Amino acid sequence: MNRNLFRSRRLSSILDAVGNTPLVRLERVARSAPGVEVYVKLEFCNPGGSVKDRPAKRMMLDAIEDGRLTKDKILIDSTSGNTGVAYSLVGAALGYRVALVMPKNVTKARKDITQAFGTELIFSDPMEGSDGAIRLVRKIVDENPDKYFYPDQYSNPSNPAAHYHGTGQEILDALGDRITHFVTGLGTSGTAMGTTRRLHEHSRKIYCVAAEPLEALHGLEGLKHMPSSIVPPIYDKDLPDEILSVPTEAGWDMSDRLAAEEGLHVGHSTGANVWAAVKLAERAQKEQGGGCVVTIACDRGDRYFAPMKWEKRYTW
Repeated sequence: MNRNLFRSRRLSSILDAVGNTPLVRLERVARSAPGVEVYVKLEFCNPGGSVKDRPAKRMMLDAIEDGRLTKDKILIDSTSGNTGVAYSLVGAALGYRVALVMPKNVTKARKDITQAFGTELIFSDPMEGSDGAIRLVRKIVDENPDKYFYPDQYSNPSNPAAHYHGTGQEILDALGDRITHFVTGLGTSGTAMGTTRRLHEHSRKIYCVAAEPLEALHGLEGLKHMPSSIVPPIYDKDLPDEILSVPTEAGWDMSDRLAAEEGLHVGHSTGANVWAAVKLAERAQKEQGGGCVVTIACDRGDRYFAPMKWEKRYTW
């Protein structure tokens, strides 16, 4: 073992800690496909605790470089939570003010974390989900165009670019020709679009799948059911090789299994990702006799400690 690989890094800024997250092989939850390697990329190891650190950093730095974001403007965007935490961290590190529009029913942890960085929170109707937050932030920006910089994570090309240059390349650096499949969920779609574009450029075919909730009314926070949602402009439905639907129950149950069987306490979007990865692994086992599937651990489970009872089952 090369001990140099495990030496501590010296960083000039907390932002230098974004990216280069580890891959962990899942042994127990993927035992139904023993001939297939299943890996999860631990994006909760980013300093803001989620995969959203990557696009937030890239969107803000690109906007500062080209002059769209200046110190006299407030960055404002809609978010279901994780991007908001990432914006707040990057804003604090760089000295820029941040305001966020989010559904009122996002978890208390996400509200508390973003406010700890000094971020202003504006709440949208919880029954309208992420689309309601999008509509409200657009109204605010239209009424105050000189006050705010609106990066719009759903249409900003810097979002998928962060994953094209980061996530996708890191997966190839770690696994190279061994990887046969990649799957991740659709929210803004930045992770899926950017990573898939990079993996599709590899010299060897990599089958890339986008996972989305099965139901329009679902309990997989952060993920979008595209047929019933405002479709992000950065989303290209023809880019993935397949769209795979994930039931809410399957995502929640897999999150529980990951904690109990793998020691990974993750959120429900990660549960959905891993459920989809195991399904692909089972298929690869049956059809090809082996393979290597990679998915994304979007965030940690401690951001979901206080869910409302209807977030999993719509019982109102």
